[in-house]
Amino acid sequence: MKKFEYMEKHGYEQLVYFHDKATGLKGITCIHNTTLGPALGGTRLWNYDNEDDATLDVLRLARGMTYKAAAAGLNLGGGKTVLIGDAEKVKNEGYFRGLGRYVQTLNGRYITAEDVNVHAKDLDFVNMETDFVVGLKHKSGNPSPMTSLGCFHGIRASLKVIFGSDSIVGRTFAVQGAGETGDYLIEYLRDAGAGQIYFTEINEKHIKKIGEKYPEVTFVEPDKIYELDVDVFAPCALGAVMNDKTIPRLKCKIVAGTANNVLDDEQKHGLMLKEAGILYAPDFVINAGGLINVYHELQGYKRENAVNDIEKIYDRLELIYKLAEEKDTDTQEAAKIFAKDRIATISTVRSNFVKR
Repeated sequence: MKKFEYMEKHGYEQLVYFHDKATGLKGITCIHNTTLGPALGGTRLWNYDNEDDATLDVLRLARGMTYKAAAAGLNLGGGKTVLIGDAEKVKNEGYFRGLGRYVQTLNGRYITAEDVNVHAKDLDFVNMETDFVVGLKHKSGNPSPMTSLGCFHGIRASLKVIFGSDSIVGRTFAVQGAGETGDYLIEYLRDAGAGQIYFTEINEKHIKKIGEKYPEVTFVEPDKIYELDVDVFAPCALGAVMNDKTIPRLKCKIVAGTANNVLDDEQKHGLMLKEAGILYAPDFVINAGGLINVYHELQGYKRENAVNDIEKIYDRLELIYKLAEEKDTDTQEAAKIFAKDRIATISTVRSNFVKR
């Protein structure tokens, strides 16, 4: 992988590799853009096939965090950390304290949080070595319910565009991934009166959990989830699930979920969904609830204030859908325009020195 070429093309600031022999910690931190403020993004632990896959993932995720923070109106930049390893084998106190020490070396340019296979209890160990961590149990806690809450309101905004009403009642859903955010999203949808909900998942523990919690929800095999005749397809697992093979199989009217980097190729597949008549809720807009929630830790956490800001995802998506229509472009491109405009504006505002 030509890392510097990729970084130059997409405007990255920093890519840091780190390793701790004693604990087996091996990871990469990426800082994409800090125009609006320090880079914030969670730490993902995944057993990647190779180091290039891990590098590409952290690069894409960090850039997505820049757009997510900008589109959400937050004074944050975008960053991310990925750890390479088997979550069932590597996690322990030393492992996460080692991570905390590496985060500390960035001196506040990057703030970490939880992500796939890294949870609030793990962050307690990270916090022993650095204050540059959010999503702690004694503060805002697990961001997953808030990510799903934001997605829920984003789905409502999307339903209004397609069906003229934002009511969940009677609408049908296919939820791909039923870990943390997928689980909470199913709960919100069920409680709001959704019709048939289908889900798929590869982790047997999660499948059993959903079956016990929501017996009315129907499990389908992973490859069958795309072709279900539903109103909304909600990707809530890993990214790149909208691609050349899957988009032609879709029978839904809306794609809106909590996953990051849903489009395998942003330009190509955003346009493919538009041409197929499927409304796509840009991932970095609709899944910003968790980021908004942990951001409020930096301001002095009050849950009601965080929830109020998360509900604004509905309004933000309405603006982006309108912008896409005005510019005759796909919604992913419209969302990037929306985010980049804010970054450019604040960059200009900060072009001169003002002592505080």
